[in-house]
Amino acid sequence: MRQKFIGIMLPALVAVLILGFFFHWVWWFLIPIIPIWILGMIDMLQKKHAIMRNYPVLGRFRYLMEDLRPKVYQYFVESDTDGRPINRVDRSTIYQRAKRELDTQPFGTQFDVYAEGYEWLAHSVNPTDFHQLNKDPRVTFGQGNCLQPYSASILNISAMSYGSLSANAVEALNAGARIGNFAHNTGEGGLSPYHLKHGGDIIWQIGTGYFGCRDEAGNFSSDLFAENSKHPQVKMIEIKLSQGAKPGHGGILPAKKNTPEIAAIRHVKPYTTVYSPTFHTAFNSPRGLIQFVQHLKILSGGKPVGFKLCIGRRSDFYAICKAIIETGIYPDFITIDGGEGGTGAAPPEFSNSIGMPFMDGLAFTHDALTGFGIRDKTKIIASGKILTGYHIIRAIALGADTCNSARAMMLALGCIQALLCNTNRCPTGVTTQDKHKMAGLVVEDKKQRVANYHQDTVESCVEMTAAMGLTEPHQVNRSHIYRRILMNMVKPFEEIYPYTLPNSLLNGNVPDPIKRDLHAAKTESWN
Repeated sequence: MRQKFIGIMLPALVAVLILGFFFHWVWWFLIPIIPIWILGMIDMLQKKHAIMRNYPVLGRFRYLMEDLRPKVYQYFVESDTDGRPINRVDRSTIYQRAKRELDTQPFGTQFDVYAEGYEWLAHSVNPTDFHQLNKDPRVTFGQGNCLQPYSASILNISAMSYGSLSANAVEALNAGARIGNFAHNTGEGGLSPYHLKHGGDIIWQIGTGYFGCRDEAGNFSSDLFAENSKHPQVKMIEIKLSQGAKPGHGGILPAKKNTPEIAAIRHVKPYTTVYSPTFHTAFNSPRGLIQFVQHLKILSGGKPVGFKLCIGRRSDFYAICKAIIETGIYPDFITIDGGEGGTGAAPPEFSNSIGMPFMDGLAFTHDALTGFGIRDKTKIIASGKILTGYHIIRAIALGADTCNSARAMMLALGCIQALLCNTNRCPTGVTTQDKHKMAGLVVEDKKQRVANYHQDTVESCVEMTAAMGLTEPHQVNRSHIYRRILMNMVKPFEEIYPYTLPNSLLNGNVPDPIKRDLHAAKTESWN
């Protein structure tokens, strides 16, 4: 659009100037042309609004409509799948924090507190002084189990690959992570130069395609992995078993996005649609997974290694727990995604109908590790629609140690949820490989927005912790959160997601359905 604007307006301006010498009435055309030309040049040169950079003059109408609409519009409730109907409000909060705009609002609560699914925190009549608390709570991964443990923020950037995201988007995310001292997950697309350019901490994700550490046949390459994993910016390694938006399907990189540069990073053919395999070839059993974790830990020089999955059959996860106990090898972390997770491209049937929802999967994972007596050996990362400080608290109450966010980080970059991620036509330059649209996303501006969003959201989490009379977020438990089940029925999370007793899954003191799942869990095979 930038090129079209110049291609249309410049010839029009020149034509008017030339014809004006022969036909004086033509000069009247300068009245609309010159202001439009000036506005267009201002839009293309400014760095804060990607829509205006990519769509000069026309892009202004979007912001005009935002100013003219009733302010209450931004608080209209949209249906959501996470049990708390605050999608639009969360989106507004993210934009305000990223831009450091006023994030307070008049007239109180913006949604129906008597609606089913509404949740709230139980505050204390004796709150803690927020100003005396640590505004940057951190969690150490691999402590006592790794040669190179990592101290992580409680909020980090979730897995999004270069290829799915543009180079400018990856750079802005990593530069923001560097400013805010938090981690950036590469996604399964491999470790690109754009992940390393700005010095932000990296969690390198290894998917079923082994991009960045694969041989010519597509199998895992120990040599390539060892070479890349020892980069000082790489702080942790994450093996991706599945993601919430399409568990059991594998990742998809559309052909339009698979440029020669991306193909070289992934070791695939350019301009072909790349489908990641649905399963790993480096191992084929729960025991094999745990041994692969140990293999990567050795190859990386002792960095924390874990795996990511969306919970499906409970027996599969029980089998992993059994393999951990049998081998004595403890993954440093497990990342839990939910069936409602986001993606740039997935069959709708998979997105809508497969995978355990996030909160159920998170509570189940914590309880399973507790029931097998290994919860203290392995950290849990929550990765499912983490948008606000409340979401961090809720995830911690259900069992998380830290959280990852993808959607909110994209919104902080300027994403307007145009839903064109899989078409290469993203208007804000976030999810496209079109260099003209990518130019609308200015790294220097957007990196600070990412850092702003992270800082304000973590501080919001700490401030709500103080309101509950606690001194740090990890003191929150399931008794602190309430949900309206029916209009006349409210339950705390500890009743909705009752805790599992330590070691109860080892001594068989469980209901019959769980006994059947435990019996079906075999460490030598997924089936």
